[in-house]
Amino acid sequence: MKVLLKFVLDTDPDAAWRAIRSPAVFREVSSPFLTIRSLSADGFPTIWQPGQHPVEIEGGGLIPLGKQIIRLSFAERPDGVRIVRDSGRGISGAVAIPTTWDHQMAIAPDPAGTGKTLYRDRLIIGAGALTPAAWYGMWAFWQWRGARLRQLAPSWAFDPLLPSTSSGNASAGVDPDIAA
Repeated sequence: MKVLLKFVLDTDPDAAWRAIRSPAVFREVSSPFLTIRSLSADGFPTIWQPGQHPVEIEGGGLIPLGKQIIRLSFAERPDGVRIVRDSGRGISGAVAIPTTWDHQMAIAPDPAGTGKTLYRDRLIIGAGALTPAAWYGMWAFWQWRGARLRQLAPSWAFDPLLPSTSSGNASAGVDPDIAA
């Protein structure tokens, strides 16, 4: 079964792209319903990288739900749409009940030309005979995630480099030490 979201985020596509690749944003939009801890020796990265990321999930920070592998890949289509895909799986506990998990988030410029971001989110989930119950729970959680994404998006704006007075590049917003 599928859970779908589609809406415009009040931020530019580059800021939205950085945000959906951020473990901090992932944890923030999951809270307070889920607490997610990295099982990697180094903890969560600043920005998700392609590959596998083991995590432990608790409901409300109290109820152990199990361990999961987040398996990420990234794509950019020729039309400029950028996609994060999680094809991971639960490996223990309640999060291992789904046998099918395919989550994709797509970022694109708002087609209306507002400078904002068209956000699309698709989760395909299957859990055998438990699929309807799993779908309903994920649908409700996805509504929360969507509301949190819309709420947080204006705070994702990128702060450009501060202008430098040591070079003519300052007016272009280019740090001369980096540009050299």
